[in-house]
Amino acid sequence: MANTIFGAINPVRLWLPERRAEHRPRILLLYGSVRNRSYSRLLTQEAALLLEAMGGEARIFDPSGLPLPDDAPETHPKVQELRELVQWSEGMVWTSPERHGAMTGIMKAQIDWIPLSIGAIRPTQGKTLAVMEVSGGSQSFNAVNQMRVLGRWMRMLTIPNQSSVPKAFLEFDEAGRMKPSSYYDRLVDVMEELMKFTFLTRDIGAYLVDRYSERKESAEQLSQRVNQRSI
Repeated sequence: MANTIFGAINPVRLWLPERRAEHRPRILLLYGSVRNRSYSRLLTQEAALLLEAMGGEARIFDPSGLPLPDDAPETHPKVQELRELVQWSEGMVWTSPERHGAMTGIMKAQIDWIPLSIGAIRPTQGKTLAVMEVSGGSQSFNAVNQMRVLGRWMRMLTIPNQSSVPKAFLEFDEAGRMKPSSYYDRLVDVMEELMKFTFLTRDIGAYLVDRYSERKESAEQLSQRVNQRSI
């Protein structure tokens, strides 16, 4: 009966493509503050330097000028820039300050502008994700926990490790570089883990998130279901 529904499953054949990707892993980094001295941006820049040193290709999106969700058309230049970067990427890093016990509105607005689907294609599913936060006070994990929920909702492969930097104003020098500390060591750990997961999964992301219930639908039916304009 199972073979009638699913067909015979050959894990080796399904997991491994004929040719593995050889280009550098493409990582998009988002941060959640537009202050002149934004610690989420400084942590993001530090992460990008590490990713490049580890062999990745890192691009940082500047959220300044991005309109509120639904307050501008999808053709807005900043919206188009963000969406093109999302489609380009194979993994992401989300870094938010914690404000009032949550991620910032700037961080959430960027995520909200990323569509769950474009036609029958979900641009985020199967991509890796690392989450990080900075705090002005004692260490907290509210923002990273919220972003994990969003990553799961968007069918991303969120890595186990994460970074939370308390009293971030003490952790960066005048030039904006992160000082040596256990928090810096954790940042290195997180970026290293993200690179490993991206290498391991980028060729098989579509297989990992493939669902029987959706295979039953045609592309047109799926597009109609996930793009309900009446919601």
